[in-house]
Amino acid sequence: MEKVFIGIKKETGHVDERRVVLTPEHVKKLIHEHKDIGVIVQPSKLRIFKDAEYRATGATISRDLKPCKVILGVKEVPAKELIAGKTYLFFSHTIKGQKYNMGMLKQILKKKITLIDYELVKRDNGRRVVFFGDYAGYVGMINALWIFGKRLKWDGVENPFEELKQTCTYDSLAEIKKVIKNIGKKIKKEGLPNQLTPLVIGFTGFGRVSKASQEIIRLLPSINISADELGAFYRKGKFSNGVIYIVEFKKSDILMKKEGGNFDSYLYRKYPERFTSKFEKFIPYLSIMVNGIYWEPKFPRLVTLSYMKQFYEFNPNPKLRVIADISCDIEGSIELTTKATTSENPVYVYEPLTEKVKDGVEGFGPVILAQDKLPIELPREASKSFGDALLQFIPQLVKADYSKERLELNIPKLFKKAVIAHQGELAKRYHHLHAYIDGKERKK
Repeated sequence: MEKVFIGIKKETGHVDERRVVLTPEHVKKLIHEHKDIGVIVQPSKLRIFKDAEYRATGATISRDLKPCKVILGVKEVPAKELIAGKTYLFFSHTIKGQKYNMGMLKQILKKKITLIDYELVKRDNGRRVVFFGDYAGYVGMINALWIFGKRLKWDGVENPFEELKQTCTYDSLAEIKKVIKNIGKKIKKEGLPNQLTPLVIGFTGFGRVSKASQEIIRLLPSINISADELGAFYRKGKFSNGVIYIVEFKKSDILMKKEGGNFDSYLYRKYPERFTSKFEKFIPYLSIMVNGIYWEPKFPRLVTLSYMKQFYEFNPNPKLRVIADISCDIEGSIELTTKATTSENPVYVYEPLTEKVKDGVEGFGPVILAQDKLPIELPREASKSFGDALLQFIPQLVKADYSKERLELNIPKLFKKAVIAHQGELAKRYHHLHAYIDGKERKK
């Protein structure tokens, strides 16, 4: 029986990437159930799972992926490593015309490669099918609380969050949840410092990232407040120091028509330029902001540099200490997100009055957490979760005939709209990327 091979690529585009899309257990199951499928794994010393673990499943360990029909990765593949004529699946970060990946996309077209992007594999309701989003939310919220504790300590405020460490220093999510629950018990018993009361955390975004972030914060004693209630809540002044107050902002809370009137979801999707943000009026009430919103340049910003400069001019002691920008769009929905950060250097302070950026938690301005690869801090669990979702589609993906026209491809239905390029040609829905590849869009 002739085998068809799938390759698991070594992550070389990001030196701190330890995740995989299929764990050894997934590979073992795939090989056991499909005798006509073989797996080749590129050796890697960084990957969270060792080469020997893959070898034990029956996979071949080899640097050469040329025998593979389909090649799987997590993040972008350096242009020089792309193999002509292959089918690749990875998070390409190209559909917004991201400048830093246009060289890679140009080579994908030149080498007549088929590119399928995990980010675009969605159900009819827009929900992603294969994703790391839950773990971005978990890690983002955990690190936000860790950084909140460090910032408060620098401010001279003793607080229960000081006992929490960075996510990557723990062995598992379960271990971290136990620590956070213990912090919650301490808050309930001893209360928060008066300087922090009320401690209000605001969440933007409506998908898995936001939900996972809220799952972490609800390990602490908490009370929900609607955005409409927030102003009156402050004016009444009846706060508890034994709870965290949570505000989950809906689109109608943070967006409005420029000409006035109620928020219209259909109109916003069709004509986002007709809307503006009203989120900034809530900023004075928040201690931590967690941003998980999907954003494109056509959408309004939630937090602008101009507002924050004005806000800090008139507020010598603002409540807002941390902005956890999990979405991490550079100068996007949070304009203060001027750069992405890493696990090794996870935060910086943006000082609105001087417009300076200082790594660390010290300075007159909010601490910005803008890690663009948050799930790498829980690589083992994040990889298992991703592979659990992806594995069922692998046999059909690897056995498909990619010499056929794009519309005739016999790949899982959910993956058809995720084909950005096929045999070196952009799919019709992504033709706009030609302007970015050629540099014309950026010159406008």
